[in-house]
Amino acid sequence: MNPLMTIKGTLAVGFVLALAVAFGLGNGLGGMNLVIWLHVLAGVVWIGLLYYFNFVQVPGVGKALAEKDSGGPGPAAINKYVAPTALLWFRMAAAVTWLTGLSGLAQLGGGMVGIVDAFMLSGNMAVIGLGAWLGTIMLFNVWVLIWPNQKKILGLDGKEHSAEAIATAKKVALLASRTNTALSIPMLLCMVGYAHGMTF
Repeated sequence: MNPLMTIKGTLAVGFVLALAVAFGLGNGLGGMNLVIWLHVLAGVVWIGLLYYFNFVQVPGVGKALAEKDSGGPGPAAINKYVAPTALLWFRMAAAVTWLTGLSGLAQLGGGMVGIVDAFMLSGNMAVIGLGAWLGTIMLFNVWVLIWPNQKKILGLDGKEHSAEAIATAKKVALLASRTNTALSIPMLLCMVGYAHGMTF
């Protein structure tokens, strides 16, 4: 059976290839290499889903709503089947990205002092520290603003909400998501910039 026919098989192939590259080049995946790899991998999932929501799903649901009364499909398929799973991956990827980033800061800066230096924008940790601050704000938005409001919008919290409450939840979730999209651009600049010697 072709492993590329399932998502699990595809991921397994990807991980085997990555391990072959890591060990084939003689570097392996010890310590910092593993943390950074997991950080980048989770970050790609997080930001990829953020961009999917903003560039694909929100406009798609809007179009489906507009066409609902003229025989269109409405947003039910997206909101019932796609959004809950995408939001689960989104939240988990955000948490893993942030936690592995924190671990990376500790390893870069010699323990807790690396984390403190980064968040204080001190010395050579300033650029990556700014990226860490932006990522922290984005994590807050995911867990405190986007997810609780999406639960209301999608009816995942098991409660009945008025149309006004849902309209407010949509606005808060959208603005938090758009804020994260805007913040992701300088955040990615800081993360890549640190690795390539960018300083303030």
